[in-house]
Amino acid sequence: MPRPLFLFLLLCISCSSGFSETVSLPRESEILLRVKNTQLEDKNKSLQNWVPNTDHNPCNWTGITCDARNQSLVSIDLSEIGIYGEFPFGFCRIQTLQNLSLAFNFLSNSISPSSLLLCSHLRLLNLSDNFFVGKLPEFPPEFSELRVLDLSTNNFTGDIPASFGQIPSLRVLILSGNLLSGTIPPSLGNLSELTRLELAYNPFKQGPLPPQLGNLSSLETLFLAGVNLVGEIPPSIGSLTSLKNLDLSQNSLSGNIPNSISGLKNVEQIELFDNQLSGELPQGFGNLSNLILLDLSQNALTGKLTHAIASLRLYSLNLNDNLLEGEIPESLASNPNLQQLKLFNNSFTGKLPQDLGQKSEIQEFDVSTNDFVGELPKYLCKRNKLERLITFANRFSGTLPEQYGECGSLQYVRIQNNQLSGQVPPMFWALPGLQFLEMSNNRFQGSVSASISTALTKLILSANAFSGKLPTRICQLPHLLEIDVRKNRFTGDVPTCVTGLTKLQKLKMQENMFTGEIPNNVALWTDMTELNLSFNRFSGSIPRELGGLQDLTYLDLAVNSLTGEIPVELTNLRLNQFNVSDNNLHGEVPSGFNHQVYLSGLMGNPGLCSAVIKTLPSCSKRRPFSLLAIVVLVACGSLLVGSMLWFLKSKARGKSKRSYLSTAFQRVGFNEEDILSNLTRENVIGAGSSGRVYRVRLKTGQTVAVKKLFSGAQKPDTELVFRAEIETLGRIRHANIVKLLFSCSGDEFRVLVYEYMENGSLGDVLHGEDRCGELMEWSRRFAIAVGAAQGLAYLHHDCVPAIVHRDVKSNNILLDHEFLPRVADFGLAKTLQRETTQAAAMSRVAGSYGYIAPEYAYTMKVTEKSDVYSFGVVLMELITGKRPNDSSFGENRDLVKWITETVLSPSPERGSGNMGEGKDYIMTKIVDPRLNPVTCDYDEVEKVLNVALLCTSAFPINRPSMRRVVELLKDHKLP
Repeated sequence: MPRPLFLFLLLCISCSSGFSETVSLPRESEILLRVKNTQLEDKNKSLQNWVPNTDHNPCNWTGITCDARNQSLVSIDLSEIGIYGEFPFGFCRIQTLQNLSLAFNFLSNSISPSSLLLCSHLRLLNLSDNFFVGKLPEFPPEFSELRVLDLSTNNFTGDIPASFGQIPSLRVLILSGNLLSGTIPPSLGNLSELTRLELAYNPFKQGPLPPQLGNLSSLETLFLAGVNLVGEIPPSIGSLTSLKNLDLSQNSLSGNIPNSISGLKNVEQIELFDNQLSGELPQGFGNLSNLILLDLSQNALTGKLTHAIASLRLYSLNLNDNLLEGEIPESLASNPNLQQLKLFNNSFTGKLPQDLGQKSEIQEFDVSTNDFVGELPKYLCKRNKLERLITFANRFSGTLPEQYGECGSLQYVRIQNNQLSGQVPPMFWALPGLQFLEMSNNRFQGSVSASISTALTKLILSANAFSGKLPTRICQLPHLLEIDVRKNRFTGDVPTCVTGLTKLQKLKMQENMFTGEIPNNVALWTDMTELNLSFNRFSGSIPRELGGLQDLTYLDLAVNSLTGEIPVELTNLRLNQFNVSDNNLHGEVPSGFNHQVYLSGLMGNPGLCSAVIKTLPSCSKRRPFSLLAIVVLVACGSLLVGSMLWFLKSKARGKSKRSYLSTAFQRVGFNEEDILSNLTRENVIGAGSSGRVYRVRLKTGQTVAVKKLFSGAQKPDTELVFRAEIETLGRIRHANIVKLLFSCSGDEFRVLVYEYMENGSLGDVLHGEDRCGELMEWSRRFAIAVGAAQGLAYLHHDCVPAIVHRDVKSNNILLDHEFLPRVADFGLAKTLQRETTQAAAMSRVAGSYGYIAPEYAYTMKVTEKSDVYSFGVVLMELITGKRPNDSSFGENRDLVKWITETVLSPSPERGSGNMGEGKDYIMTKIVDPRLNPVTCDYDEVEKVLNVALLCTSAFPINRPSMRRVVELLKDHKLP
């Protein structure tokens, strides 16, 4: 080729290349702007610098990375900037794009295969922590360059597609925290380049750990916690020679830990806790020289902790909740790295190595519930790093080491139930960071130091031999929640300043020698739930001010020298325990306590009288004789009339005689005959799964609700439901929980009598066609939400033991004449706790369709967080007026899914606004149209909706407690 022609062609090629570069970036900026304007909602204005510029260069825009060598756009990272919308597939029209990360945003809906196919040239795709739903998208052979795929923490369902095992270059696959329900495909063992495989916390079907995963020779992280694995750990696990992190925790793996685990030469972390593993600890663990964390807790492992394992240079060793035995090797104290040691709930014996902590910086030390003896290791806090010291339920003896008084890092101490003795080092009381101190059931002596730590939240010293006065310094502990000094030898007056502890919830001082009067300025004890001053030498009267403590449920003042009358103000309390026995009280028992159920708590006060409790002296004996005679005559006349009526009724019944077992839980003016005679067809007002409900108007004018439980062979759970109602409602009293008045059982029936709720259930009012006008005002619905939340919070947090309702729904929230709510129907509340076999537990579904938390489908366990989820559904009902399974939602969608998708998904009708930005949108799309738009507080509606979304989080750990729910509802600020 002639040289001039060659130079000309070279010049053309150069010009062509330059022209390509100049037109590329304008085209890419055009694509970015189009996606921003049509496929995303930038509500936080995070992409406000995405605007056309004269250079047509997007490389300085938020989240954009370009390759400086050829000026091409290679990465889009919009993680955690708060964008909304569906999957923005338009970004993939940029052919030079290699990495697309959209994690931690509010993207939703399903991902279509056709839109995803545009992204086949990507090397990294991260869509984690969004709200995507539907099945996982297929990844066909075109994705030959994909190396990182992270779809974790979404709401994907169904199986892992087979195509996932055919992505040749894939190195990272993360699908954790979804709702995948298939099985773990063995084909994932074909991903020869894979270094990270994370599928944890998905409700997969029960199945084994595929042995094919042992083929992943490059794998460094295997995270399969909480995926319903069963069977044994396959020996092929030992072939993962590159593995650094192995986590198979929270499954149902069984059998021995395979000896082949010694092949994990590079492993640094092994977590097998919360399984059903058995057998002894493999000796091969001793060969894992790189291992720094070993957690085998919550299994059924046996045998001893060997020298080979104790000699490893572990940072963390967790063997708690197993069946291990024997002594702890001295070599454990030689480990310079040890920071966390958890050996609790085993059968270890002997003395602990006394040099523990001498060479290491131990932070957490828990050896509780074993059979250790001897003295506590005195060097545990030599490096001043120890934060948690837990040794309870052993046989440790000797004194508390003086060195512990120099442990400024110590925050949490539980050393109760041992044989420790002597005086507590003065400096120990004053540790500045000490927040929790429990040392009950030992043999400690001496007094409590006046320099006690002001950081304490709980001070539990019961069942020792402490003496002297309680220091006034205790009044300067502003964070105290509980003081328990019972069963000691304390003397003197209780410091009156103790009433200034505004956060105090429990004060237990029984079985000491305290004297003086009970402090009466208790108005600041607004959180007090338990007050026990019994078996002391208190004198004076019972403070009337105690009646103002609305949260007080346990009051015991027995065996003192108290005088005066029982203050009528105490009847304002909702007490589970009331005891003023064995004092010098006098006068008539107030009407609120004038019932046989309180008799044991009133005995031993010769001056007390009652017109109702027959065991106590009658107050009428102190009245003038003439009045007494009149009363006697009236009583005799009534007795005569009653006898005649009884005779006539008995004659009418013939020779038949019924035997009933009746219990009154409140003061009532009726008996079983008054109830049973009115259980007629005309009085039926409803029927549920457990029985029929009747409205009975008694001769006294009182109206009650009566539930007659179904019986017979088809209802074997009748007795369980009956006992559950009695044992829960019979012992609790709260303004937002329905009152159980009376129970009656015979050979052929079980009957429960409740206070009558004039407005029926919340479900009836919300969804009844003829009652839609009764909840037109939002303020009434909001009051119902707060009241019901308070009732459930009382069950979860104030009852001992806590009560889980297990069937929270709008039909189990009753409304009185003022539409104030009462949580009702406790037939499932404790029944499932009694069912010990899996078959029995599976036979009874806990909850109602539409209200059941998603985890119940694969765990079959119901916790307080299950109640929280169900209550979140009730809140959504109050907002929308829709049933949980309204047909308008379409197939496979319920109220929670509809709300979540409506709130978090963009739509043409909404434009750029969302639930928080447009009141019109709330009115037209979410809020019940029957609500009065003039008086409806839409800010409050939004707040309640946010609380409902928190309550219905897919993962229980993300749901607030019911106590927190009450706070959020009452808070004027949005949660």
